[in-house]
Amino acid sequence: MKQNIISKTILVAFLLLISIFGTTEIVKAFPDLIPLPDDFRPEGIALGRGTSFFVGSLSEGAIYKGDLRTGEGEILVPTQTGRTAVGLAVDLRTNYLFVAGGTTGEAYIYDAATGANIAQYQLTTEDPTFVQDVVVTRTAAYFTDSFRPYIYRVPLSNSGDLPSNDVEEIFLGGDFDFTDMAFNTNGIDATSDGASLVIVHSYEKKLYKVDPNTGVSVEIDLGGALLPNGDGILLDGLKLYVVQNRLNQISVVQLEPGLISGEVVTAITDPDFRIPTTIAKFGRYLYAVNARLDVSGGSDIEYEVVQVLKN
Repeated sequence: MKQNIISKTILVAFLLLISIFGTTEIVKAFPDLIPLPDDFRPEGIALGRGTSFFVGSLSEGAIYKGDLRTGEGEILVPTQTGRTAVGLAVDLRTNYLFVAGGTTGEAYIYDAATGANIAQYQLTTEDPTFVQDVVVTRTAAYFTDSFRPYIYRVPLSNSGDLPSNDVEEIFLGGDFDFTDMAFNTNGIDATSDGASLVIVHSYEKKLYKVDPNTGVSVEIDLGGALLPNGDGILLDGLKLYVVQNRLNQISVVQLEPGLISGEVVTAITDPDFRIPTTIAKFGRYLYAVNARLDVSGGSDIEYEVVQVLKN
């Protein structure tokens, strides 16, 4: 009986708080702005197990691991001479962190718990190259290259084990339009079943649906709308979020079933945006990395992760 009285008292107190402050004030406990180390030069973000998140540095490939709930964190992977970290993705099956290696033409895989080096893959030896972003599906990790008309496939076992065989290079054909010496493919994501990929073309300001097996690409018809400064993307069912870095906004694209057409329905902005590049999703919120591409770096340059409500 005493336990029931205590439980009812707690419930009454909780309902009273809701009536006074509203549900948003009670439920929303995560910080709106999460600081990153000064002069970190962040670019990519990925969520891990629980409320953990990871941000990579363009400066010698360091990886920062933080907590969305507390806003606190620390360096997981220290600077790695000769490396860089652009797009990131976590495979929750193995807790491996996949990292796109930019101009190195490489991919790196770390243990997301300890930061230990698990594997390194030379995706291409061609020059120029910029391995830009990565998405992990049940069967493979796919990497984009902004300076080459290819995606790279690192096959995975059903349990997420890494391959012993070579990386596959898949030519982007079909509607995909490649321009020499321009920033082409940027962000990448996949449908929940891994049957289709979606990529954004920074130079053409367009979206493409890509067959992950053949590389055949179909331009997603947006009714003539373009997406300038397209960077990281996030596919959430039939809703696609596209970061437009120097525009300081995230465009929301409502896709039709089949992913070959859609409509840009709105844009998410925030006064804390300072050239965001990539995003991750947790519950009702998006988390965007302020890359601050308009500054060259320095010990006093501040960077952060910005929380915004999904639209």
